[in-house]
Amino acid sequence: MTNKDLHTDSALYSEDLAPVAANKRTWTTWNYAALWISMSLCIPTYMLSSSLIEGGMNWWQAILTIFLGNTIVLIPMILNGHAGAKYGIPFPVFARASFGTKGANIPALLRAIVACGWFGIQTWIGGFAIYQMMRLWIPSLETLPQIFPYSWGLQTGPAICFLVFWLVNMYVVYLGVDSIRKLLVFKAIFLPVAALALLAWALVAAHGLGPILATPSKFTNTTDFFHFFFPALTGMVGFWATLSLNIPDFTRYATSQKAQVKGQIYGLPTSMTLFAFVGVVVTSATTIVFGTTIWDPVILAGKFDSKLLVSAAMIAVAISTLATNIAANIVSPANDFAHFAPSKIDFRKGGYITGVIGILIFPWKLIADPTGYIFTWLVGYSSLLGPVGGIMIVDYYFIRKQTLILNDLYDSKGIYGFNKGFNTNALLALFLGILPNVPGFLMTIKVISTDTFPQWLTGLYNYAWFVGFGISGLIYWIAMKNKTT
Repeated sequence: MTNKDLHTDSALYSEDLAPVAANKRTWTTWNYAALWISMSLCIPTYMLSSSLIEGGMNWWQAILTIFLGNTIVLIPMILNGHAGAKYGIPFPVFARASFGTKGANIPALLRAIVACGWFGIQTWIGGFAIYQMMRLWIPSLETLPQIFPYSWGLQTGPAICFLVFWLVNMYVVYLGVDSIRKLLVFKAIFLPVAALALLAWALVAAHGLGPILATPSKFTNTTDFFHFFFPALTGMVGFWATLSLNIPDFTRYATSQKAQVKGQIYGLPTSMTLFAFVGVVVTSATTIVFGTTIWDPVILAGKFDSKLLVSAAMIAVAISTLATNIAANIVSPANDFAHFAPSKIDFRKGGYITGVIGILIFPWKLIADPTGYIFTWLVGYSSLLGPVGGIMIVDYYFIRKQTLILNDLYDSKGIYGFNKGFNTNALLALFLGILPNVPGFLMTIKVISTDTFPQWLTGLYNYAWFVGFGISGLIYWIAMKNKTT
């Protein structure tokens, strides 16, 4: 079937959402491996591993946790990628099969909100890099009077640089995505070089790998270790939980199923683990060299003596972060918001919405310490996305048996129209999958006290992605197994 043969509703169809024609599916195994290498080489990946060291793990415990997390998330990544490679459809269209032609906006918006959060975090990293450079040349930037409430945890100098970098991001949105392509090339060259330079510094400053690898775990017993390990593992899975849903956006261009499967296996666990190893080594070295653990590479780079070296490093971090931010955290949510109301929201307006929400989540608080980064941010949003993944995978493999009616995905009166465009079974399963993790999340952000709910209930939050994935998938399967497709 060609796109011209599709009987479509104008509200459900556009050239961007249409199935990719077979002759335009050109991505090979190595294209997917390269994609994951590029996406893995970013500051948050470094901070992911270093946060585990700061949290108390030794080097091999941190590396093992990251490897396990990325191997686990690889499974839903490949499973969800199958529909994209088979039918050439993007994530929002694939979601229509399980959530309905209108209900698909719900998982799309959940994913969009999470991407907004990542946009805020990356923008804060870039803005703080600018601050680290500017304070060397304008020392008064460090002593500006406090203008924000102390509860915000936001100093005036970093706030100004953050807003400046945010405006640069919004200007790029105004110019369009094409303006970022050269910066992506710069990032692909710079970050590996910077990573190797930091690794070399760590080895020289700490007098080799021996002292680094000898740094012991801070956990005194097995109970304490596992109390940190399981939510940390959930956080590692949560790191790519967004991509595990919208991976069809990429696999729709695959030359074959084998290409997307092998490419992801080669690219994701290996690149994440190797780059994380750099973060582990450098962070462990800071404990030896400075007597305190520095888990943020931007703060670490700001400790070097040379103004020119620090300035060059911070400008490069800002540029590479800008490139990553637009490519990974603007394009997707902007299109999701546009998909929600195509007649009112275009890509540019969707990008502006993303930018505003990215500020409102207070990203500087999320990455102020490893606890906030892992337990509040990574684990928190995994509790929303795990249930979506469980529903979509159960629907495609156990209900639809990997068979979709392509025409009906673009027709509100087709079988995926359900009840006025919404599959109530999917919405119920989604709600029931999120619900058990709510008490633990509220306790983590200190909205409720630790004794408000039983410990076993709040403890489920440590396994948020797994709990939501399993509960929603099971409930959806029970509700749908007798339905005709």
